Amino acid sequence: MLELIKEAAPNVSRLAVLGNPDDGNAARALKDWQQIAMGAGIEAHPFEVNKPEGFEEAFAGIARARAGALVVVPDALMFSSRARIANLAAKNGLPAIYGQKEYVEAGGLISYGVDSVDLFRRSAGFVDKILKGANPGELPVELPTKYELAINLATAKALGLTISASLRTKADRLVE
Repeated sequence: MLELIKEAAPNVSRLAVLGNPDDGNAARALKDWQQIAMGAGIEAHPFEVNKPEGFEEAFAGIARARAGALVVVPDALMFSSRARIANLAAKNGLPAIYGQKEYVEAGGLISYGVDSVDLFRRSAGFVDKILKGANPGELPVELPTKYELAINLATAKALGLTISASLRTKADRLVE
């Protein structure tokens, strides 16, 4: 994800990471992103939001930190607020990357994450095996195998970004 946002906005030196500290996975990801960014020579600043009323304050902090891009750590609060987050990112001139394509459909710049349709389709195979008598505890754990990259070209244009031909070619979905 960091490589993708850097390809879209190559001059990023400060990264804001928005997440919900009340979600265990998101809390861990906030810390992980700091290490990931540091490894790429980028300063990462975590911003925590755990209620719908907290986004404006977080984006004010992001502006004060002079972040050049935004990563949104997925969880239910972020997903249910995706249009608001995309709007605030655009309003603040922030290129942002998300983990689900629905953010891009709501006006976000880039998403890269598990293809949920493929995941649900594969889940049906597990349900079928269980209904045919398989012991759920004996079924192998499988990791996602298909990921999806989506780019909102209208948002890129509004942010003054040029999406390279190579990044466009990598995309599974381009939103005009």
